Amino acid sequence: MACIVFPHICHAQHSRITKLWLCRSIVAGCVCFIYWNVLGLMSSEDWGTTFYRAALDAEVSWIVNDTAGEEAVPACSLRHAIKKEDSLKRKFSFLVPILQWNDSFINPHWQKLQNEPLPYGWKDQPLDEIGKTLYLLSHPANSHLFKRKTSDTCVRCAVVGNGGILNGSRQGKTIDSHDYVFRVNGAIIQGFEDDVGTKTSFYGFTTNSLKNSLIGYYEDGFDKVPRDPGIGYIIIPAETRDYVMLAAAIKGVSVPSGPDKGDRASELFGYNPETHQFKMIHPSFIQYVTQRFLKSPLLEQYRDVYMPSTGALMLLVALHTCDQVSAYGFITENYQDFSDHYYDKVMKPLVLYANHDMEMEGRLWKKLHSQNALWLYQRQKRA
Repeated sequence: MACIVFPHICHAQHSRITKLWLCRSIVAGCVCFIYWNVLGLMSSEDWGTTFYRAALDAEVSWIVNDTAGEEAVPACSLRHAIKKEDSLKRKFSFLVPILQWNDSFINPHWQKLQNEPLPYGWKDQPLDEIGKTLYLLSHPANSHLFKRKTSDTCVRCAVVGNGGILNGSRQGKTIDSHDYVFRVNGAIIQGFEDDVGTKTSFYGFTTNSLKNSLIGYYEDGFDKVPRDPGIGYIIIPAETRDYVMLAAAIKGVSVPSGPDKGDRASELFGYNPETHQFKMIHPSFIQYVTQRFLKSPLLEQYRDVYMPSTGALMLLVALHTCDQVSAYGFITENYQDFSDHYYDKVMKPLVLYANHDMEMEGRLWKKLHSQNALWLYQRQKRA
């Protein structure tokens, strides 16, 4: 049956080269499908067969997605400002996959990313373990953050960092007025509602940053991650433990191995979180962000530890999905005038480590603000 629709799919492509490539891929897939059925492999109940069948089914849609044009966006979208600025046009690509899920885990992609180390790929990671985790992300909602109600709907997003600049800012109501609100790491709300708002649509983290936040900011009031109804948990796959944690969270079981062995998802995300609430950043997106926006000199010297910060990745996710983006609590030129976090009880200067280039990130936010790609909350310290 699948082969019957292939001529129509081929006809729908705009480029003769794309047609030929796509049709050949489809024919090859059809041959493999028939071959495997002849051998009787498709009847096997083992997971490996399930994975390869899903991969075969997904291949056509992946190719179409890779060759499709950018989606239509409303007049308010930041993409219009980006298209007018040559330097931004050279950096931004809205075709790079942002999230990874079941249907994106196909053999050609494995072949590409198995040579890239974490967090940029799956080097030294067992195919079956990565596949088993992504196989759990089978709900359509795992493939996107949100869907537009209409093509002309203007989606406004606020990304809230934890910078001390927010203490006394009185930005809470403005933050909550956005359609979606992103938060990260030690996102303490209670007692700071007037400054940071109460709404959380997405919470972004690595397993390491989540665990460190629960330990390091517990006395400040961060005793659990946000659990707003319908919240989306955005996991950054910085280490193997992130894949292991995600699988345990979806299954509702204890973490079976690694440094988090024995941890229960219910203790972190509440009882019975829905599968569609979990999103996982695509390694290709992390690679793209690093190379295009935050290719720091630290990358050469500290290759094994350097990557964009959690806040930076969430802000760039928002810039690639939302129409208007406002950034609160991010590093600014005068960051030394403020404490590290808005919830610090005493003044604590921001300490710069080699795993992130915070000053480079600050320069990026300032430039994007000046180019109207985002709006960055800035203020002078009160006397």
